Amino acid sequence: MGRLQDKVAVITGGAGGIGKVTAKRFLDEGASVVLVDLFEDALAEAKNELGDNVLTVQADVSKEEDVKNYVAETVEHFGKIDIFFNNAGIEGKVAPITEQKIEDFDKVLSVNVRGVFLGLQNVLPVMMEQKSGSIINTSSVAGLGGSPNVSPYITSKHAVVGLTKAAAVESAAHNIRVNSIHPSPVNTRMMRSLETGLEVDEATLAQSIPLGRYGESGDIANLVLFLASDESTFITGVQYRIDGGMGAL
Repeated sequence: MGRLQDKVAVITGGAGGIGKVTAKRFLDEGASVVLVDLFEDALAEAKNELGDNVLTVQADVSKEEDVKNYVAETVEHFGKIDIFFNNAGIEGKVAPITEQKIEDFDKVLSVNVRGVFLGLQNVLPVMMEQKSGSIINTSSVAGLGGSPNVSPYITSKHAVVGLTKAAAVESAAHNIRVNSIHPSPVNTRMMRSLETGLEVDEATLAQSIPLGRYGESGDIANLVLFLASDESTFITGVQYRIDGGMGAL
């Protein structure tokens, strides 16, 4: 308890599986949390579940004004941003490259790359003024390798690696750390969508994971908590696999 005492954390995709579970962990460790999500009903439900010390802000992370607004509301309400879990993302359509529509490709990159970039662009100045902060960008094992039929998602998650490294180098002098996490399939809505598109079930996909199962949101939250906390003060610019051993294959 108390690993994030009096810290302020912003979580995009905050009403989703990983975002909400991570928010609970942060609250349990003494943080105040700002949940940012596109879906107002899901935000209201999350706030009702999580209770006090939670501010919710509806936003489309691909829109600059929405991003500026969630940063401004956080600073107005809490006065600072210590932790930024840059987590919002979408999976896109399942299809080979030759059958992907450009509008679907653009939509995935708009959320998964532009959204991450805009978050960095607007949160970093707050942290630079404070001369402290930890940013965790959500990529994927898909950002470190290739898989068929999800090229927009693969492209976007590789881009997050580049953004993470650039931001880490640019902000290190300000005592700001920027790292990316790379989960295997996680037991969330996104995987239900991908299973449908790929016409495969969880048991089959889990066979590609040495530990034999999907990750759970709590597994991811544990890693994010470590990177958010002062236990990781000498770690920046790193790509953290949390993949049940997939990277060892």
